[in-house]
Amino acid sequence: MYVGTLSFDLLLGDVRSLKEKRSVVRPIVAELHRKFAVSVAETGDQDLHRRTEIGLAVVSGDWEHLTDVLDRCERVVAGRPEVELLSVRRRLYGPDD
Repeated sequence: MYVGTLSFDLLLGDVRSLKEKRSVVRPIVAELHRKFAVSVAETGDQDLHRRTEIGLAVVSGDWEHLTDVLDRCERVVAGRPEVELLSVRRRLYGPDD
């Protein structure tokens, strides 16, 4: 069994309230969950208007499938015009970890 995680640090565009922030973050989280069947949630900076952290986890029996899903998730988030991807932290765990 292989487990992979991504942690996205995002700067949001023209957001002035937590309500506006939710209207940007929720569609990203929903798209990742729907398209890739991953576990995903807003995991940090929840009290800041223009910053957020989104965490994502994938479990797979195949290393190549795991890295492919993580790569595609990263491309989806990086391609969103309403956010600026500041950093991505990737962690991979295998049977020996």
